[in-house]
Amino acid sequence: MPTSSASTTDSARSNGGGVQSLERAFDLLERMADAGGEVGLSELSASSGLPLPTIHRLMRTLVACGYVRQQANRRYALGPRLIRLGESASRLLGTWARPYLARLVEETGETANMALLDGDEIVYVAQVPSKHSMRMFTEVGRRVLPHSTGVGKALLANTPDNEVRALLSRTGMPAATEKTIVTPDGFLAALEDVRRAGYAVDDNEQEIGVRCLAVSVPNSPTAAAISISGPAGRVTDDATNRIVPILQQVASELSEALASSGPA
Repeated sequence: MPTSSASTTDSARSNGGGVQSLERAFDLLERMADAGGEVGLSELSASSGLPLPTIHRLMRTLVACGYVRQQANRRYALGPRLIRLGESASRLLGTWARPYLARLVEETGETANMALLDGDEIVYVAQVPSKHSMRMFTEVGRRVLPHSTGVGKALLANTPDNEVRALLSRTGMPAATEKTIVTPDGFLAALEDVRRAGYAVDDNEQEIGVRCLAVSVPNSPTAAAISISGPAGRVTDDATNRIVPILQQVASELSEALASSGPA
């Protein structure tokens, strides 16, 4: 049966060897996420440069598959089927990160963690424990508020101040210890320190006796940070000067690995 010109165009291979319609559909999903999860067709057309009929056809397919839903106001929102994909991808992200965390443990001697920003919370998705016997609060699957953790500071360091304030107003700033930052102004000052230094510190703020050093993973497909945690007596200022460059190097290498699409 002959195919229509539209069908032929949509199924054509892109310059990169992929299927053009798939590339366009995923691009639209990412543009929707960047716009906050809900957009109109005209907005997608303006940002993507695609003609409205093409966008409408792609969105119809995504709606039929459950990856997009059409709202009562005729705008389109990311659909619930994406949640399962995201949860599975988050678990895999932790799996992919484990060799890099193992390197951190080997080179620093401290427990290494990976965490993501999930909504307003921090969730730990991977951990490689230190060989030293010490139990700390961090464990895979644990959710905490950003204001009391090094990874939270690293993940929010480049977020606009008004968005950080809005997040803190939603979550509150309960004190985990007497050293926890409990005011928005104090937390914003700490984020300025992170931007200036290039790394974040949790100095007994989540757990007394424990210090954490954290950096974000640059250009990660989802906001991610890696950290080391250890006793305050070992993670001293001198140790920090030695550990931070290792953290930054491993984060850079992990970023490159996540950006690689691998063999076709």
